[in-house]
Amino acid sequence: MGCLKPMEPEKLTKEALLKHYGQDFVQKAILDNSVDKEVVGSYGGKGYARRPDVLNYPADILELVKNGITSFHSSEEIWKNPLLLDPEMKKSEVEKIRKGWDLVLDIDCKWLEYSQMAADLLYKALKYQGIKAVSVKFSGNHGFHLGVPFESFPEQINGRDTRKMFPEAPRRVAEYLKHLIKKPLGKAILESEQIGTIIEKTGKPSEELIQEGELNPFVFLEIDTILISPRHLCRMVYSVNEKSGWISIPVDPSKILEFDTATAKIGTITSSSFDYLDRSVAELGEASKMFQQAFDFKPAIEDEEYKITHEKEYSVPSTAVPEDFFPPCIKHAMQGMPDGKKRFLFIFVNFLVSLGWEYDQIDEMLKKWNAKNDDQLREVMLKGQIRYHKQMKKKILPPNCDNKMYYVDLGLCKPDGLCKKIKNPAQYSKLRVLIANNPREEGSTKGRKLTDEEKEQRRQTREKHKKFKEDMLKKREEEKS
Repeated sequence: MGCLKPMEPEKLTKEALLKHYGQDFVQKAILDNSVDKEVVGSYGGKGYARRPDVLNYPADILELVKNGITSFHSSEEIWKNPLLLDPEMKKSEVEKIRKGWDLVLDIDCKWLEYSQMAADLLYKALKYQGIKAVSVKFSGNHGFHLGVPFESFPEQINGRDTRKMFPEAPRRVAEYLKHLIKKPLGKAILESEQIGTIIEKTGKPSEELIQEGELNPFVFLEIDTILISPRHLCRMVYSVNEKSGWISIPVDPSKILEFDTATAKIGTITSSSFDYLDRSVAELGEASKMFQQAFDFKPAIEDEEYKITHEKEYSVPSTAVPEDFFPPCIKHAMQGMPDGKKRFLFIFVNFLVSLGWEYDQIDEMLKKWNAKNDDQLREVMLKGQIRYHKQMKKKILPPNCDNKMYYVDLGLCKPDGLCKKIKNPAQYSKLRVLIANNPREEGSTKGRKLTDEEKEQRRQTREKHKKFKEDMLKKREEEKS
């Protein structure tokens, strides 16, 4: 199977957008998917309109387009009243107004044919679990969205109200489903192309692609689980994707492998016989088997907070640890990443918080890192991760080094001599600081005098800490004035 190349983005003129969003079937589908959901418009894919917001009438859609909106995005969560949402709300307050949530699996890959294979296998896996209400839509770029409505879920999971189990439950499900399709997806890709072609296409070395004798497709393909987070937004059905000019249209689930992007061109789309997130066909509890198996499954992540084995041994430094002391994996990723940026975003924020960085410092660092990525993440995504971490009652470490779905699968693991002594990237940095301040910790004979070189290294370390802290304090004072 050859690589499908995206079309040149259409010129999204206001006239073309008004004509597209003015179609009755487009308005009906968007409004049907807007019920009890937060809906936010995007200005050319470069930023969102004010939040929270809702859609009630067809005229609302056209009025927003007239004012510069090019696409519409909705929450995965279902609310009693979306307009009550506030970024400063506590978790308990959010849960009071959350009625439920839909399962949305976001498949993203640079190569559409790989995304098709993944979407086809995910659909089959969901149907195998006995779920009838599975729908699929093209993302509008290189991927697909698979949706299961909340009406298919059991009322409780392991004795807890299902509506309260966001984002823990969808993360669990996503990891379980990834496990189910990993081997068949790797096999399907290898049957379609030679390993040499895959290496050339992805730019990944064979030792990274082939693990334990099998192709690991998640080295170059993502099924978005990290950003299944509170108030995360998804592109709505029949919305324009500004990067490609294509429309996010419903897809016949039985013919995913036959999907042609030509059918998603603005100005040419027609009404589909397939509805996305159709609640009318859902049966209460039909997804019970899937949830039970997902929670019985022991994935790489333990729970919604990604707890680690030796969390109690770690304490956050009182002074932020400078970049000089970051581990090789973090430094490598900070130079810019072609793939896996969403996963690293999750890692990076947890890492910086664990090293005593303030949120304003983290915001600045994320912007610097994102600027080095060829295909940058939206700024709203960066801020969303920071906001999510602020709301967490418990600050946690990034995933451990032996969690291959992160560092190894992302091609970030470039160990040095110190890496074998630690279990977590944050612990690496803390140990680096300890060694710099106390050179004897590296294995020197206890009680010996420091060499001139060691004394100088110690002095430089202290100066770096001092300057780093002073710079941050100065910046905060400038921002206040």
